[in-house]
Amino acid sequence: MSAVRISGVRFYSDEIRDLLVAWAALGVAFSVFILVATGRAVFPDIANAVFSPTFARVFTASMLTVGVGFLLHEIAHKVVAVRFGQTASFKADYRMLALCVGAAFAGFLFAAPGAVYHRGRITRRQGGLVSVAGPLTNVGLVALFLPLVFVGGFLGEVGGLGVLINAFLAAFNMLPFGPLDGKSVLSWSKPAFAVVFAGSVLLAVGAFLLVGFPRF
Repeated sequence: MSAVRISGVRFYSDEIRDLLVAWAALGVAFSVFILVATGRAVFPDIANAVFSPTFARVFTASMLTVGVGFLLHEIAHKVVAVRFGQTASFKADYRMLALCVGAAFAGFLFAAPGAVYHRGRITRRQGGLVSVAGPLTNVGLVALFLPLVFVGGFLGEVGGLGVLINAFLAAFNMLPFGPLDGKSVLSWSKPAFAVVFAGSVLLAVGAFLLVGFPRF
């Protein structure tokens, strides 16, 4: 299986394919959802909206914010797992990606694009650090997108969406349920979980109050 090394981390060809497919699918899904939620795409005229200049604008913003937030979230999991001596690879869930896009056309937001699967011996602390790396990456992206909010124009729209989406991704993934990152972080350290969870929730609320729902 061919692979590419980036900063000492190996990315496999099928993994790169899955990351790119998931990135594009999430970009489409979030773009359609935004148009439907803001009333710019109404059934049965959604197809016309998808081929409109507005969709191209929203799709570009979604790829730069939702796509980048998801991509770096998953890569952060992989990089930390590899640093701890594990074998790690992202695998897309194509059925969930199809459901994600389909739900967007119906006005629902549902995103479960896949996950990083890692194997090898690892301590509970290391497992917690692997899990928390994703949400903390999204928190960092909020800080990077925030200055753009005050620029205005398309860059301001990108900044607002980047802040809102990454704050939401951090808070959602820190929920201590099912396969979400919060469950592993909680099993490792309750204080660490409390700090990151409370901080990400407050960040998400602040982001919503600051930028609101994007309208483009």
